[in-house]
Amino acid sequence: MASAPALRLTLFDLDHTLLDGDSDVLWCDFLMDLGVLDRALFAPRNADMERQYRAGSVSVQDFCAFYVSTLAARSRAAWQPLRRRFLDEVVAPRIPAAAHALVQRHHDAGDLVVLTTATNRFITELTAAHLGISHLIATECETTGEGETAGFSGRPTGTLNMRNGKVTRLQDWLAVRRIVLQECESTLYSDSYNDLPLLTAVRKPVAVNPDARLAAVAADRGWPVLSLRLLPQDMGTAADAASR
Repeated sequence: MASAPALRLTLFDLDHTLLDGDSDVLWCDFLMDLGVLDRALFAPRNADMERQYRAGSVSVQDFCAFYVSTLAARSRAAWQPLRRRFLDEVVAPRIPAAAHALVQRHHDAGDLVVLTTATNRFITELTAAHLGISHLIATECETTGEGETAGFSGRPTGTLNMRNGKVTRLQDWLAVRRIVLQECESTLYSDSYNDLPLLTAVRKPVAVNPDARLAAVAADRGWPVLSLRLLPQDMGTAADAASR
């Protein structure tokens, strides 16, 4: 009897991979533009955190804690209007048509598609839905209370979904579903050297718009390299959509 075909598991990083930009950085910029965050205080910290992330010098705890702290002292319900505006005005226009097409291609092939991101769940769950991805693994936020009235403490909780934490969180997520990563035909699309632990854990790593360090690793190991940059027609379509 022929054995059943291996499950095809396709993982997507979000920031600078499917999204032309970084969700955390864009969120801070969005809130500063609205006056929700003090620009004099947050702008230099935001820029420094982005620089350290790209250099690989920031700790996982410091990175996740800084961005989750922007949610402190408000409830899910209180943040909801701004979260929706953030998706519509900032995030959606920065997702190239090629990114949507790639996600859809893997859905059409019958793959189990998962979005895995270091950015927190509250910011990214609308993005996942916009992309048509129902499975999201993200950094979790500590809350008090239940449901939409739950308040954010401003602290992350659990295993943070960054670097080695992405491997741990994926393994835990798969275990609940009685899936073994090593038995899957697994693919990860990512732009960042910070994702090297997960890239080396899957069968098919794909470097998307890679940073310099990941590009060097990809060249050395013969990994595929893909570009999903926004094209001029994407920018025009996105601008039209945002104005409606």
